[in-house]
Amino acid sequence: MAGVLDSVNQLTELVGQNRLELLLFRLPGRDQLYGINVFKVKEVLECPRLTAMPRLNKNVRGVAHVRGQTISIIDMGLAIGGRMNHELERSYVIITEYNRSVQGFLVGGVDRIVNLDWSSIMPPKVVGKTNYLTAVTQVDKQLVEILDVEKILDEICPNDKNVSDAVVEEFRKEDSEAEAAKPDRPKLVRKVMVADDSSVARNQVKRALQSINMEAIVVENGLQALEKLRELAQNGPIQEQIGLLISDIEMPEMDGYTLTANIRQDPKLAALKVILHTSLSGVFNQAMVKKVGADNFIAKFNPDELAKAVRHLMDEGEEELFQAIRNN
Repeated sequence: MAGVLDSVNQLTELVGQNRLELLLFRLPGRDQLYGINVFKVKEVLECPRLTAMPRLNKNVRGVAHVRGQTISIIDMGLAIGGRMNHELERSYVIITEYNRSVQGFLVGGVDRIVNLDWSSIMPPKVVGKTNYLTAVTQVDKQLVEILDVEKILDEICPNDKNVSDAVVEEFRKEDSEAEAAKPDRPKLVRKVMVADDSSVARNQVKRALQSINMEAIVVENGLQALEKLRELAQNGPIQEQIGLLISDIEMPEMDGYTLTANIRQDPKLAALKVILHTSLSGVFNQAMVKKVGADNFIAKFNPDELAKAVRHLMDEGEEELFQAIRNN
């Protein structure tokens, strides 16, 4: 099954072109096709021997030893409300890297890899909070559902969404000192736009921002973010309305790389600070950050690290705006 991944195109050719590659797979008892971004996939293998462990989440079937590493194996079908996979000897495990951790997803079978444009990946039109979809698309006239893996992982092993008291106190002291040093300095708007297709990720970032007294304006993908920013820019300098954009990379309709590139090419938006905040990781993404002109790249999800990066860029942007106001 490892041969499936051998057919992946050079990933660097896809990034910045609003394209992605999906690994398609199936779950036991369902005819539905599902997809996962190849960027997240480290390996595909036949289901290895699983070792049961005490007190595991009900959706974790056990742990496996893969290439010297002990990895939790999550039953994907069970995790999204389906039935347990009882045919382990005929199943496969997709080894993935999300949010700074490696985990395996137990699936019924792996189909193939397809190369798509993000513009063909659409937000799901579903009602309710219990669905696990983050996007849908069509391949050969068949619906493909892209699962919200961040939601699945958060339910199994919840992240701490709060900025630590130490960081909050550090910021409070900095604000007090700045106020004492420059009492006449105008108070600038501290709003942050958050673009992410995962509802879990949006709520995580929103809560972290609220911890440091910043307001979050949330949108669900890159296209919505770009349209909203351009709308705001009609009312005046964007830096006076939005201090920073935090964007996921993988999003329907327009990815974070393409969004950032569009911002940098628009004279009314070019000065906006941008953080790419994603479950993708690695040196490759650091290179892409520079290529598209983002100000920082942070792997999900560490609230303290995000808060410090936001604070640094917000202060930097406010200083630039303050100097521009003074010079005029």
